[in-house]
Amino acid sequence: MVSKQPFARRILLAFVLMTVMVSGIFSIGIVAVVHFVEEHLVSEELQRELNTVLHQDINRGRPPRLDSSTRFFASSHSEYAIPEQYANLEEGFNEVVDGNEAFYVYVQEINNQTYLLVQEQHEFEAREQVLFDVVLAGFLLTIAAAWGLGLVMARKVMAPISRLAQQVRHRDQLHSLAPPLAPDYPDDEIGQLAAAFDSTLGQVRQSLERERLFTSDVSHELRTPLMIIATSCELLAEVKLEQRERVQIERIDRACEEMRELVQTFLQLARDKANETAFVASSSLAKVATEQAERWGPMLREKKLDFQCIEEGTDDGRYNPTFLNAVMANLLRNALHYTERGFVRLVIGSGEFRVEDSGSGIPFEQHEQIFQPFVRGTQARGDGLGLGLSLVKRICSKQGWTISVQNLPGGGACFSVTLKSVV
Repeated sequence: MVSKQPFARRILLAFVLMTVMVSGIFSIGIVAVVHFVEEHLVSEELQRELNTVLHQDINRGRPPRLDSSTRFFASSHSEYAIPEQYANLEEGFNEVVDGNEAFYVYVQEINNQTYLLVQEQHEFEAREQVLFDVVLAGFLLTIAAAWGLGLVMARKVMAPISRLAQQVRHRDQLHSLAPPLAPDYPDDEIGQLAAAFDSTLGQVRQSLERERLFTSDVSHELRTPLMIIATSCELLAEVKLEQRERVQIERIDRACEEMRELVQTFLQLARDKANETAFVASSSLAKVATEQAERWGPMLREKKLDFQCIEEGTDDGRYNPTFLNAVMANLLRNALHYTERGFVRLVIGSGEFRVEDSGSGIPFEQHEQIFQPFVRGTQARGDGLGLGLSLVKRICSKQGWTISVQNLPGGGACFSVTLKSVV
């Protein structure tokens, strides 16, 4: 399982944990070795003193010559009778705790007789406590030093990574004149990562440029045949035709006009935003809504739908007419295709507009998917490719607008677009 902790924190924790483990093992080792050495030295000292007492004092009938912290006991001498708490100790070195006191006891058996030397541990305990305090202080200081050093190392390690991430995240990095990233870093893992980003970003730039050029070239090349079709429709309209033929000419002319608007939309989407002439804001929301109502109203009413253009508020903003027309037209076209009976409403507000219909609505799980390319609703009709709402989403993103969809309580869908005025 991949940790969700920040990389710098993981470096710090790994550094500290390693230090705790190594320092802990080292501290425990020191205490264990010191205790073992102390036990060995005390055992040898007590054995030497016991031999001295037996051979130089007891055998000569003299009392043991010992310091105040050491006592002698023997099973063969009543005056040195062995206390009960020491009676069952094993031969050799022993440690005995009696209440708050502790003693070193050395037991030796000679000719079926038991001899003991008992020594208080106060001095040794004091030494052990000092040693323990020193080791503990060293352990804590080591951890604190490891924490501080880990912070410094984590920041030092993460600094170039954070810098590289900031550079890659910057929007100008996709610009064709953006400088490469790799020269700013040494030839190490970070440098290799920067070189990989340079390669990937270069491929992305090429793909975006190819897409832009393709869109621009195709849109530009379509303008000429569309102009020919439009001119032909105008000439045919002046000829005396039957009503059925005239209706077909009008449909061709209307489709041609939609194609010209779509071509103009693609041309502006393909241009760089730095070219301000491509994003001239010259139309009001009310003007565009009126034009679209006049355009789509007859087709909606022809389908026996109740169409209304409702103004709920005034808006003084100015917007790009090509983009606003494209967004509104696609939403109205979508309502036309998916509504069989009832109503379609174009509601204008302050800095926003809505397109409401009484159609089948959109399942909640499809509210996000519906704006993806080549995705059509479950009630899709006709031979469309599912690009209309995708184009709407793309235009809104480019202009800083927001679009959302929700189902109406009585059935149907409501597309809401919040606009961002250029002026």
